[in-house]
Amino acid sequence: MLTAGQDAEILALESGAPMIIKEMTQQEIRALLERAAIGRLACAKDDRPYIVPLTFAYHAVFLYSFTTAGQKVDFMRANPRVCVEFDEISATNNWQSVIVTGKFEELTKEPDHIDGRNTAHALLNKSAEWWQPAYVKTVIRDHERALEPVYFRIAILETTGHKAVKSA
Repeated sequence: MLTAGQDAEILALESGAPMIIKEMTQQEIRALLERAAIGRLACAKDDRPYIVPLTFAYHAVFLYSFTTAGQKVDFMRANPRVCVEFDEISATNNWQSVIVTGKFEELTKEPDHIDGRNTAHALLNKSAEWWQPAYVKTVIRDHERALEPVYFRIAILETTGHKAVKSA
């Protein structure tokens, strides 16, 4: 019986695209987080997983983001443990993927969150149309959702990353 690693290596060789998957260094992970704009936020509530793409900005030990109230915010308020996946894919044998595990913190209009909200806005505002798709008209099941803005950050607890590289 083949191991998962042997299986992947055989498939890569048979496909004519020899590659191996390697763990990324912390420096490579940070560099990808600094370049990335869109990540897939994963959260869960009552054993129900949920995943959605959002715009993020990385700074020091946080990921900052902006959205509107809805299912993902309800899930994160109930269970602040989340993860975010960031990818750079240029070919099936040339990609990088980073997973950030962390803790959700809503940045409300309360005085102790003002600095965090200002930081989130300043970082996110560096990208054109940073507020999309979070703050656009949303119609679900023929009902228009209210646009209640929610700034938040994710305290980074752990990062892991893998990349495909051509084998020799």
